[in-house]
Amino acid sequence: MPRLRLRLPHWRGSRSSTPLLISTIGTQITGYFLFLYKYIRKRGYRWFSKFELVKDFIVDLLYKRRGKYSRPFLHFGIITLVFVVITFGPLVLDQRRQEQQGQFSSGILQTAYAYGSDLSTTQSEEVSNFRGGEIQVHRVQDGETLSSIASLYNLKVETIMWENNLEKTAKLKPGQELRILPIDGVRHKVSRGETIYSLAKKYGLGEDPADAQRIVNYPFNEYKNSETFELAIGQTLLIPDGVKPTDSTQLQGPVFAVKLTPDAGTVSANGSFIWPAAGRITQGFTGYHPGFDIANRDGGPILAADSGTVIAAGWDTTGYGNRIMVDHANGYITLYGHLSVIQVQPGQRVSRGNVLGKMGSTGHSTGTHLHFEIRRGGVRENPGNYLK
Repeated sequence: MPRLRLRLPHWRGSRSSTPLLISTIGTQITGYFLFLYKYIRKRGYRWFSKFELVKDFIVDLLYKRRGKYSRPFLHFGIITLVFVVITFGPLVLDQRRQEQQGQFSSGILQTAYAYGSDLSTTQSEEVSNFRGGEIQVHRVQDGETLSSIASLYNLKVETIMWENNLEKTAKLKPGQELRILPIDGVRHKVSRGETIYSLAKKYGLGEDPADAQRIVNYPFNEYKNSETFELAIGQTLLIPDGVKPTDSTQLQGPVFAVKLTPDAGTVSANGSFIWPAAGRITQGFTGYHPGFDIANRDGGPILAADSGTVIAAGWDTTGYGNRIMVDHANGYITLYGHLSVIQVQPGQRVSRGNVLGKMGSTGHSTGTHLHFEIRRGGVRENPGNYLK
């Protein structure tokens, strides 16, 4: 069988002809790409020209008939929009309302667990929702009593009594208006130096800091600072399940001791301060509490922190209760509040360590303690920077 052999051409030229060959190949490649460029440009220009012609035709057609279809298109668009709103609008609103109700119900259940009780079994559905946190006004009808009104709103009789300053045996008159709280408890207007912890203690929720959580859990209470639960003077809080303190715990006038501390004669301040009472600090100096609260269950004497002249000794209407102020004649004034007994008089001179009175719980106080302030040039200073 014959064999087929393929042979590649063999360049037999001399070495001197190699540059000429390379130049020829380069010229051919350059010519090829130049032809390709011209071809694409020519074809592309034709295609682009045809596209422009079609586009111009369509634009001219639309421009000439722009007024013919504008009104029908506008009417059709409005009708379509109205149809969509009427058909799907109620469905969207209903779904949104269900989501909001679900979120609110979840919050109420969490609050119920925090209270440690099931609100759905202890109060009506309206009360479970806190009635929006609104205080309602009830106009008394003929024959109604505190008991029947409390039953109507699923509240305790005491809640209505405390809110309206009524006695349990009070007789209601037709047309009389009563304020109805959303839940059982006490409504309180915040005074200087009060915190959610002192209010929890004052209204019988407990002395443990965790007991103040009930106040925080009520969703309609607001705070000056939502992280520290700082209160603003004059704001109103609702204390859930709070019990109004009896008037017997709040003395309403100055109480002077039968035997007063003798006048010390000529005195001169030392410029340093001693502790005015024995006990523990239950509340320190802050922006909303400009002093130290020193508590002692057994009470005890209150001492002058430095020598000076008594410039005030009596009842204070701003919350200090029985209060004493001593001017030390060096730019400093000290204040001693909530005393049970006062043992000095205005104008009297006292030496450092003299007895001014006895620790008590008068004025805006939730327990036996001394509220102590140091003022320099009328500005309240941190007592911790001065006490020795």
